[in-house]
Amino acid sequence: MADKWIKKAIKKPGALRKEMGVKEGETIPVAKLKSEETRLRKKGEGDKKLSAADRKKLRRVVLAQTLRGMN
Repeated sequence: MADKWIKKAIKKPGALRKEMGVKEGETIPVAKLKSEETRLRKKGEGDKKLSAADRKKLRRVVLAQTLRGMN
């Protein structure tokens, strides 16, 4: 039971997959995650700020990469 705490901690499972246009049941390709992270980081580079939606998406992308590395 203690090994399932991460699954319970994710508030909106599948939200990133839906935003990125990946079909349900498929995994998001690593290259797509990296390119999206790069795009969002460049968008907020310097004194520019990301919108709230872009910040949330960037956090979701980073979390997806972190969780993928745990397996």
